[in-house]
Amino acid sequence: QVQLVESGGGLVQAGGSLRLSCAASGSIFSINAMGWYRQAPGKQRELVAAITSGGSTNYADSVKGRFTISRDNAKNTVYLQMNSLNPEDTAVYYCQTITTAQAMGSPIDYGMDYWGKGTLVTVSS
Repeated sequence: QVQLVESGGGLVQAGGSLRLSCAASGSIFSINAMGWYRQAPGKQRELVAAITSGGSTNYADSVKGRFTISRDNAKNTVYLQMNSLNPEDTAVYYCQTITTAQAMGSPIDYGMDYWGKGTLVTVSS
């Protein structure tokens, strides 16, 4: 079983910054892609940013130039640095990974999709 725990959400004024973290733990063999999604009230969940195991990244157009995704493979952790926040960034932010679990050192459940429970980011105007 793989668990994802997000942290770093909170209330910030427009123009401010926050850094989200998501640590994966459990029976992990390898983590392929890691990403951040968000869901604002009344809206569908959307991709914010993603990063592959090799470090390739992609971003939603709405956050390009303001948000930076990074990962520490040794710590199985992904980060989202969010700068120049505006009220439209208010949402619950979810961490997501594509992970292969392990049992007794061998890979099982290749490329499964795991999600964290989310962390709330509120940007006041």
